[in-house]
Parts: sequence; structure tokens; C-alpha cells
Amino acid sequence: MFLALREIRRAKARFGLLMAAVALLMFLILTQQALQSGLITAFVGAIEQQSAPVLVYSVDGQRTLQGSVITPQLEKEIAAVPGVAESGRIGQGTFTVAVNDDGRSDAALIGYEKARLGGPDQLSGGRMPRAAGEAVGSAGDFSLGDRVGIVADDSGPGLRVVGLAEDAQIQVTPTLFVSWSDYTAAQRAANPDAAIVLPSAIGVRPIPGLSDEALAARINRASDQADALTREQAAAEAPGVAEVQRSFDVIFLLFALVVPLVTGLFFLIITLQKARALTLLRAIGAPAGVLVRSLLVQVLIIIGGGIVVGTLLYAPLSQAQVGSLSLRFDLQAVIMWSVLLLVLGLLSAAAAARRVLAIDPVEATTGGGAR
Repeated sequence: MFLALREIRRAKARFGLLMAAVALLMFLILTQQALQSGLITAFVGAIEQQSAPVLVYSVDGQRTLQGSVITPQLEKEIAAVPGVAESGRIGQGTFTVAVNDDGRSDAALIGYEKARLGGPDQLSGGRMPRAAGEAVGSAGDFSLGDRVGIVADDSGPGLRVVGLAEDAQIQVTPTLFVSWSDYTAAQRAANPDAAIVLPSAIGVRPIPGLSDEALAARINRASDQADALTREQAAAEAPGVAEVQRSFDVIFLLFALVVPLVTGLFFLIITLQKARALTLLRAIGAPAGVLVRSLLVQVLIIIGGGIVVGTLLYAPLSQAQVGSLSLRFDLQAVIMWSVLLLVLGLLSAAAAARRVLAIDPVEATTGGGAR
């Protein structure tokens, strides 16, 4: 420990730059992790936050509310499957809206027939709708008391935001949860020629004792036109989610490779530069184990310090709003990447440790260094 700290104090700039590099890498990794989580949540947050434990799409819907249409016959088949305790219609559409009469923008409406099957699972503020014309909006996009008008031929139903739900967007679009009657009114205002408004999906709940997965499997066996998924599966398997995850995974892999390369080369170069001093220490009786432990302590101090600094830089950014994406401080990601970077850093010091162990004390009398 003494040797490690003494050398760091003597070369503050050198070790400080390495710590700054590790801190920057940690900051970039956590920022990318926050962007990945925020983007995926903006895509399918409403699916995760809605209350139906099982969602049933049509097989042609490609597991999206936007593309799925449930026919009356398929709705009856789903409700008749053994194990279905209750079912309810869920619809989704994107509309042009005016919020507080301040310009126009797009918003997604998710209409539910039963609040327990398609409504928001929990609220971060306000209350659930109790009457027609009331809605729960995605937090960050709406505020309590906002008045939202559906723009359709300059007229359409009006909504008032009475509740807010965190992380409840769909397709990176401001989202409103409304009753089925308000949803159908919005659809008819946008398309007056529509004779009937069909649901996009059916939310179902299993009877007591039957798991969500088992009910989804029963529904899929009962009808070749139904595509039943648990709430978690519906969010994870939505189109685009896997592609986003794979894209970010490539970035994370590159970051994970940079850390051992940078730290490994740094400590290897340092070991080569101080080969004469290390040889002299070995010649006067310093055990190789002590020198290796000193090296590992330096690795822990530099990488540990970089992780702390990088996390401190990330903390305020994690509370920001990037466009329509809401970032969050992810403690689990911080712990995972901290452990991973420490392990990779220690492994990267293996080459430098081998150099230290290869030192021959006799070479102190010949002017040689580490082999």
C-alpha cells in the first residue's frame, strides 16, 4: 500500500490522466445505458404500465397495438377460453391534438373498456378517470389539469388530464389513457365513415391459480388467429425493441474492450519504464508478491476513483429530459458496470504483473531490467 500511494503521489499527473480517462468512459457508458433505457421505455412504456396481465393481439398485428385488429368473432373466442377470468377491449390510435389550445401535436390514445384491463397500473400523480372526458397522461408530456382537444375537422372530443403515469409513452409519443367511450368518440371524429370501432387488443386476466404464461399458451392453442403474450413479453418482444438493444450492446462491448486496453497498456508501460527500480527493490529483498500487490492497489485506486467520478458526473444528467425521453438514475447499472470495469481492469494488469514476477534480482548487478 505504501509503495502504491508513494508512486501515485510522485506521478500525480500521469495517474490523474488515467483516472480521468476511466471516469470519462464510465460517464459515457452510464449515459448510453440511460439513453437505451429511456428509448425502450418511450417505445413500450405504456405496455409495461398498463394493467392487463395478458394481452391478445391478432396474428397479423406483429405484436403491436397499432397494427392489430380484433374481430368480433376472435373476441368471443378469446373470452371463451377456459381460464379467462375476465376480458376487456383495448384500442390504440394516434391523433392530432391541441393541448390547452396551444398549437397542434401528435398524441397516442389508449382506450380501455375496463380500468383493470388496459388502464394505467399505477399513477405518479392525480387520480384515475371517473367520468367521460377525463384522461391519464404520460408524465413529462402532460400536467394535471391540461385540456386536450382531439383535432378532427376543427372539432373533436375534449379531454381533461386528471392523472399522470410515469414512463407511460408508446412509440415515443405523448400518451393518454382514456375510457373506451372516449376512445371510440375520438376514432369517429377522426374517421366519420367508420361504422364500428374495433379493438386493437384484448386484455385478459387468468383465474386464480393459473399463471399468466399458462393462460397465454391456452389462448394461442385455442385460436390460430390469436397471439397472446404476457405483459412482460409484449413489452420485450415489441418490434424495434430488440434492434435497439442490439445496437446499444455493440456500443457497450466496445466500451468494455477499451477499459482493459487502456489500463493494461498504461500499467505495462509504467512497469517497463520503472524496470530498473523494480529490479533494485527485488535485489534488496522486496518480495515479488509485495510489488504485485502494490500494482493491483494502484489499479483499484485508479479505476475505483474513475468510477466514482464518472458516476458523479452521470448523476445530474440522469435526471434530465432529452427531447421526449426521460432519463433515470439506474443504480443497478452503476453497480453492474462498476464491478465489470474493476474486474476488467484487474485482468488487464496481468501482463504488468507477469513482468514484475519475471524480474531477476541478479540483474541489479549487471544493469539489466525485467525480461
